[in-house]
Amino acid sequence: MQNGNQYAGNQYVPYSYYKYQQTYPAYREDRQQAVRGQATWTYGGQVTQCGIHWSINEYMTAAVGRNSPYRCGQTLKIKNLSSATPREILVTVVDQVVSYPANKINLQRRAFEALGANPDAGIIEIEITPSPKLEEEKWGKYLLEVAQAAYPGYKVTEYKTIEKVNLSGKQRKEVYEFLLDSPQGKLKIRGNVIYNPATDRVISFDLKEV
Repeated sequence: MQNGNQYAGNQYVPYSYYKYQQTYPAYREDRQQAVRGQATWTYGGQVTQCGIHWSINEYMTAAVGRNSPYRCGQTLKIKNLSSATPREILVTVVDQVVSYPANKINLQRRAFEALGANPDAGIIEIEITPSPKLEEEKWGKYLLEVAQAAYPGYKVTEYKTIEKVNLSGKQRKEVYEFLLDSPQGKLKIRGNVIYNPATDRVISFDLKEV
């Protein structure tokens, strides 16, 4: 997400989500499986093939091969297989590389380091897992981005849907949990969003540690 977001206590109001969601609808391919591959790193640039800036999700972003099955805006889980204690993060696809094969990705440097990798290594062995369940959960992905930005230094590694309930004809509530990891430890965060299902406008939302 771009700069210009506002914080109010534990509430966080990003305004670029809707344009991003409408421009790049969720990629739904439930049969995709985890694949082993390699990751390099980059600082990224101002212009991307997806039109999504490298800085969204606290720079937890990546470029994929143009002929890979992964699409702009898709969420991928990346596991570092080169480390004695493998770490995982969730990244958003923001760019495409013509020369890369389907099982190779180019991570933003912060994402590369979040995996516990030393940039001097240049390249690491990884496992790539598409996250189609999250892609189908529009508000789950929305809260994922909020959690990434609201807890700097922590990277989201897991997520799950807790509840979906209609409060009234004009209000629907959805609840998600995210597991955040950092060198200092782990946090479990619960995100609640109430929105108008007819207009998709947010009425309220919050994040809290559980």
